[in-house]
Amino acid sequence: MLSPQSTETVKATAGVVAEHAEEITKRFYPHMFEAHPELMRVFNKANQAIGEQPKALAASVVAYAVHLIDPAAPDFTPIMQRIAHKHVSLGIKSYEYTIVGHHLMWAIGDVLGDAVTPEIASAWDEVYWLFACQLIAEEGKLYALGGTDPEHPYRPYTVVERDDETPESFSLVIKPAEGELPSHRTGQYVGVAVDLPGGERQPRQYTISGVPGREAFRLTIKRVHGADDVPDGQVSNWLADNAQVGTVLEVSQPAGDVVLEESEAPLVLVSAGIGITPMAAILEDLSQRQPHRSIRVFHADRSHSTQALYTSMRGQAEAMNDVVGQFWYEEEAESAPTIHPARPGLMDLSDAEIPSGAKVFMCGPLPFMQVVRRTLIDKGVAPEDISYEVFGPDLWAQNPDNADNAA
Repeated sequence: MLSPQSTETVKATAGVVAEHAEEITKRFYPHMFEAHPELMRVFNKANQAIGEQPKALAASVVAYAVHLIDPAAPDFTPIMQRIAHKHVSLGIKSYEYTIVGHHLMWAIGDVLGDAVTPEIASAWDEVYWLFACQLIAEEGKLYALGGTDPEHPYRPYTVVERDDETPESFSLVIKPAEGELPSHRTGQYVGVAVDLPGGERQPRQYTISGVPGREAFRLTIKRVHGADDVPDGQVSNWLADNAQVGTVLEVSQPAGDVVLEESEAPLVLVSAGIGITPMAAILEDLSQRQPHRSIRVFHADRSHSTQALYTSMRGQAEAMNDVVGQFWYEEEAESAPTIHPARPGLMDLSDAEIPSGAKVFMCGPLPFMQVVRRTLIDKGVAPEDISYEVFGPDLWAQNPDNADNAA
């Protein structure tokens, strides 16, 4: 709990900090990386380049501060848990919060100047450390449950199989070089850290596209081509070119809070592009354990030839009692060899049949999910029944309703 004195100070200054939060975080990251270049091995350079990481940090800190000073603010626990899962998958260590805190407070002073009195600096330092300590505790719990030493968050895994799914996507089946495969829940992901040419090390997160209980993980990955100021995918492209049977990869423990729960409720699976990977895991799981479950599968892609995991998912759907799928392809929709005729263009769920009481899982680009969420809510789906996964900084979790309005 924030001290009474700091509470009043944060209430008085929250608007100013929020107004300058993105500028603060944009100053913070270069300053920190200049002093600690080793941390570039933890942060996604692509997210830094396009500005998503500063926006996510700014939104998180401001949302946490509002949570501390406003009793009517939404519960911050789900956001805290999501951040903790992301951090564990990247191998974040507790002592790194001290480094982040130092440079973040420097950035606040640098941007706001003489307006940052000692009282204001002390209050916002208290906000940061309450935030950090809760994250450290949550991450420590996740590391302990996963049997992971936080000082050594990555384990070597060997690629034992590679399947090219489409010209741009492929699946890697990986096993620990030593020891047993850790348990995971359907829908979770792992971090993969790759040493790139030139000495850089970069982590990325990939969904476990297979089901729990196997002797290996399956990761389905798409080569990323840069466009519109978004750089090429460093890690995905390195894996596409270099990961073959026998390649050893550094892999984190499974993480992720968007998982398949035990239920009989109908499910609606909505995805675009490589966002189909958690849906493939969910469908495979249910085809084995609950083949009677009512499932609706909606997917958007560039074309049928670019849709990963189609054949395996079709086989699982055909083995179940009540699975209906609909696809949208931007190219060659009319000639696509799918069970139900594919529709051309972008996904539109306005006329889709959504079972009453359905739980929804979404994965895909953020603007895509914002549109889908709006449509589903308009069709009567409760917001709390819509779960989503996004890889990289989560620019939506702090306030999905505002994000919808801005889309």
